[in-house]
Amino acid sequence: MKIPTLAAVLGLTALASAEIFLHETFSDNEGWKDRWTVSTHREDLGKLEVTPGQWFADKEKNAGLRTTEDYRFYSVSTPIKPFENKGKDLVIQFDVKNDQDIDCGGSYVKLFSDKLDPNNFHGDSEYNIMFGPDFCGSKAMVHAILNYNGENHNLKKTVSAPKDLYTHTYTLVIKPDQTYQVLVDGEEKAAGELIEDWDFLPPKTIKDPDAKKPEDWVDEAEIDDPEDSKPKGWDDIPEFIADSDAVKPEDWDDDMDGDWEAPSIPNPEYQGPWKAKRIPNPEYQGPWVHPEIDNPEYKVNNEIYAYSFNHLGLDLWQVKSGTTFDNLLVTDDIKEAEKIREESLDLAKQETDAKKAHDDEKAEKTKEEREFVDESEGEAKVEEEEEELVIDLDAEEDVVVPEKKTEEVKEEKKEEAKRHVKDEL
Repeated sequence: MKIPTLAAVLGLTALASAEIFLHETFSDNEGWKDRWTVSTHREDLGKLEVTPGQWFADKEKNAGLRTTEDYRFYSVSTPIKPFENKGKDLVIQFDVKNDQDIDCGGSYVKLFSDKLDPNNFHGDSEYNIMFGPDFCGSKAMVHAILNYNGENHNLKKTVSAPKDLYTHTYTLVIKPDQTYQVLVDGEEKAAGELIEDWDFLPPKTIKDPDAKKPEDWVDEAEIDDPEDSKPKGWDDIPEFIADSDAVKPEDWDDDMDGDWEAPSIPNPEYQGPWKAKRIPNPEYQGPWVHPEIDNPEYKVNNEIYAYSFNHLGLDLWQVKSGTTFDNLLVTDDIKEAEKIREESLDLAKQETDAKKAHDDEKAEKTKEEREFVDESEGEAKVEEEEEELVIDLDAEEDVVVPEKKTEEVKEEKKEEAKRHVKDEL
């Protein structure tokens, strides 16, 4: 069962030792409009609505915030209970369903400090963390971008996002020891250390700017064998020779065509330019390696993971709308996040059957509509034929039989008189 949205707004304590700073479930339908602020930075932003999508396992539990207009930007944010994750675990987790078969668009969330102006929220607004899937064509990847000293740094590892029509749960865990995990549907897809997998810091060492490769450094691994010599007559072998099998054409005219010469062919005995054999260089020193020194710009920072949080937002561009966000969770309680994720995954398992039922219902409706159209067309055709028949009958009543000519009438009377006389005889 969904946690009441009011708890999400107030950030009530989930457990005595951990806290939920946001758990947005959109379970109060239009109530989300009181908690979320639509940016006024631009006037053509897409509209959002709360709906479970085209198919769902549970209409109430699967209700989420859905994009509804194609080729639109979306910029909307909600406040969360202000907190700092220094010394604490941080879990960012949410459900996403792209039942529109998304072709190009984002499905990620951003977390902000108190610097965010919700009314002026846009794509260049500075954020702390951006996390979630992004799709465009054949590319489907999970972003994990962290801001450090005003610069955004993306995870160097590649994490693929499932590209289908069902709900998936994305989880980012960042710990005080500066380690992290990226999970998709509870399965670990990437893990390691922040310093190693993001380019937050400059390299620990750099090439010594004062070091130079010695002029007499020998880096040629092989040399020509000084004892090897070119065989006598090597250069006397031509690369091409006349074709001995060629025959002068019978119609060749020396006066007109000139002296005939056999065409040339590659010489099978030709071995190319002579080269001395190569032998290991006894003075070879190997590749010269530029010596490195400690980078004076490198400074250890054990608090790269630490941020102050005040807002969560959706900053998206979508070619094809239909993405549904649900169970937006920000907490320092890993166990509670796991519990919420399991509930989402249990519902997601039922979506295959829900989609099949949706498709069957849609197919049946299409069939009924087609039958209705066919029946209507049949009735219309019958009515049309009846109308044509009435018109034909009316036309027959109006036909005027032409009168016979006078001569024809006289001739008929004569014939009739003859018949009478004949009958009397």
